[in-house]
Amino acid sequence: MKKATWLKRAVGEISKLRNVFSMFTSYWALRVGSYFSAYKLDSSRVDYAKARALYENTDDKYKLGAGFARNIINTTVGFMGVPRFQSVDDTAQDVLDNFFSNNTSRMLHVHRNTLRDGDWFVWLTREENQEQTLYPEQKVRLVFNMLPPEQVVQVIRDPLNNNLVREYVIQAAHDWLDDQDNAKRSLVSQRISATKRIIQITGDIPQDQAAYMEEDNPWGFIPIVHFKNEGDDTREFGQSDLEPIEPFFKAYHDVLLHALQGSKMHSTPRLKFKLKDIAGFLRNNFGVTDPYAFASQGGTISLDGHEFFLFSEDEDAEFIEVKSAIGDATQLLQFLFYCIVDASETPEFAFGVHTPSSLSSVKEQMPILVRKIARKREQFTESWQRLARMVLAMTAMAGNKKAGSYATVLEWDEVNPRDEKEVAEVLDKVTTALKTAMEAEIISEEAAVEFLKQYINTMNNYINDDPEIPGEREKLMRTKLQKMRLEDSQFLDEQKAKIDKELAGGNQ
Repeated sequence: MKKATWLKRAVGEISKLRNVFSMFTSYWALRVGSYFSAYKLDSSRVDYAKARALYENTDDKYKLGAGFARNIINTTVGFMGVPRFQSVDDTAQDVLDNFFSNNTSRMLHVHRNTLRDGDWFVWLTREENQEQTLYPEQKVRLVFNMLPPEQVVQVIRDPLNNNLVREYVIQAAHDWLDDQDNAKRSLVSQRISATKRIIQITGDIPQDQAAYMEEDNPWGFIPIVHFKNEGDDTREFGQSDLEPIEPFFKAYHDVLLHALQGSKMHSTPRLKFKLKDIAGFLRNNFGVTDPYAFASQGGTISLDGHEFFLFSEDEDAEFIEVKSAIGDATQLLQFLFYCIVDASETPEFAFGVHTPSSLSSVKEQMPILVRKIARKREQFTESWQRLARMVLAMTAMAGNKKAGSYATVLEWDEVNPRDEKEVAEVLDKVTTALKTAMEAEIISEEAAVEFLKQYINTMNNYINDDPEIPGEREKLMRTKLQKMRLEDSQFLDEQKAKIDKELAGGNQ
């Protein structure tokens, strides 16, 4: 009985978005002393179906509160954008540009799905093009495959190096029809390591398909990248951005549901009569001469058709209406809303809040969002860089373009908390200050250009070592030379016009 009570209490205290099976397994192992207090990765996962139901607002238990979920995820993904890959090697740059420009939408989906579910996997495969009619220029191409986290049933790590993944175990159900149109189902299991790919099919095996296949991995590495949200070295899998705020969704739903139920109950006005002579009122307005006999016989009174009533002195009637059907629920709902805003690190304006009624302006809220976006980008940087290395390595091993370096740097669009007017004002003040400093001969032109480059993205270094990319000094010299040529051209045109005029007058 004690164990059952403890288990029930523990389950009630655990987040509804966390799969706790592995936690209870660890607890039982500790109780029986199977591995004592040895360190072990937390292998619990997000309840992916629940997270997606919250995002899509299809769970009836959260309907009135989970409408915030989509804004929270989409706002973050929208400001994050997708990275651009920069390489010092021209060949590598061409390969990266061609591959990732064709998969921009998939990259956005990876960000959205990872923030929503906590985990997502990308599997690179090199396959023969099955759509030659649509893609005649590509006989063989790299394919950007997206693996839902449910398909990755196990991640086997090196026992001596916990950061090194030795093998991924992937399972997926396959539904198909036989020649008689009978529904069939197979379970396809794959074990992918750096050297082997083992495929095993159980259940209904399709025709012309072997139940067991084993093939070599030609790449020498596992072409799978794990994107993990809010992950650290103590957990095998990531955390959904909806997980910390799921209790507030539930509370908001419950409070609003009860308020709406009370509003429905009290929204109909009730008629109140203040009477001294009830018998006289019934006789004058409804023709009831004997109220007691009328009541004993189950008689009813209908107000239909009575546009006015006859009252004696000091009698009256009025409607009873509830001034606020939801009462104090308004303040509680507002409190829960700001709990959702704070816990999700999402500005109020992302939820469509009218800015003047907000507790803070957009200018005050944007720095919080900027820091959140920067943190999210850093979490995904290593995974994207690893995926870029895989693209370059697989392209080179296939005999196509071989890059001299696989190192890449990620560039993201700047999330500027200032509006265009503020940016223009800052740039005006900076340029005025630099001009004053140069005229006072306390700063050089090179120093001014290097400083101003922080504010203007189109500016290069003052002196560029690359001869194909001119530096700012060379561009300034070209600009000055062009102006001088334009001035000379205007002067010569004026002189020519005067000479032509003199010649024309002499001929006359």
